[in-house]
Amino acid sequence: MQSAKDPSPPQGKKERARRTTIILNEDERTYIDQLIQSGKEAGLKQLISKMLAVYRSMMIYDWKYPGEYYAGISRIAFINTEFINTLLQDIPEDHHYAVGKKAGEAAKISMEATLNLNTANKGEWSEVFKRLCIQGLGDFYQRDKYIIIKAPYINNLEVQRGYLESLLGISLETRTFNAPYVYEIVTKQ
Repeated sequence: MQSAKDPSPPQGKKERARRTTIILNEDERTYIDQLIQSGKEAGLKQLISKMLAVYRSMMIYDWKYPGEYYAGISRIAFINTEFINTLLQDIPEDHHYAVGKKAGEAAKISMEATLNLNTANKGEWSEVFKRLCIQGLGDFYQRDKYIIIKAPYINNLEVQRGYLESLLGISLETRTFNAPYVYEIVTKQ
């Protein structure tokens, strides 16, 4: 027998969706209505579902708004790609690969400590690539012996190669010189 305070559904019955009322002020509701009317959002339910997915995946519950954003142990800043590319321009070209390696090592430590991901384990790469996508670094895919980066945030082949080699514990050879970037996995490090 189920107690009156037990929130779980009775055995054999499915859990039903629950209706929730949200009280919005005028400008919030106007903004949401504009998003829906302009076709940017399909509806209120879809908008809230998307917001919750972003909230979870970006670990927004750890943020100290405004200005201090974290994903686990890593502080995050919203900066444009031009800023990163400008910084890279002043780093000698023969150092780009090493810079990528150091950044990849930092990402590896962060993902292992925060998400308990073994980034060198090929079986976990889909979760690693998902995290890189969530962080805005591009769309990462593995196809057989290739790693593909569509819409890369960092437009520097050697930085990307060093980053991925260090993060994933592999050696790569560059196969394309323009985005989408294609790297061939040549050995496990």
